[in-house]
Amino acid sequence: MPIAAVLETALYAADLDAAEGFYGGVLGLEKIARVENRHVFFRCGPGVLLVFNPEETKKPASPGSLPVPTHGARGPGHACFRLEGDDFDAMIDRLAAAGIAIETDFRWPNGARSIYFRDPAGNSLECAEAKLWGL
Repeated sequence: MPIAAVLETALYAADLDAAEGFYGGVLGLEKIARVENRHVFFRCGPGVLLVFNPEETKKPASPGSLPVPTHGARGPGHACFRLEGDDFDAMIDRLAAAGIAIETDFRWPNGARSIYFRDPAGNSLECAEAKLWGL
């Protein structure tokens, strides 16, 4: 069977309070769960955005906890969120109101629009139209 879609995407941030404020407050994603200083998860359309503290996820699972393998990344990651063409101005206004600079705003050769900006951990985030990938 072919893979149907990306179910979850993970980014890493040492400051989960800042991440929670950014993704929940600035971007308006619905928080699903937070476990202390280990992770905070958000609903993102039909998928989920996982934000992990890399120092915590590199520790082995404790007895009785979920058997998730250790993981973690260093340096900025990347995630792209789908926006409809009519929603770009509202997102740009939201980001500006929060003092978040747009690094790039352009159209790809197929006409799809993308904007790039950073979260408080330095991850590179993009909002793009689905037609970027022919969807």
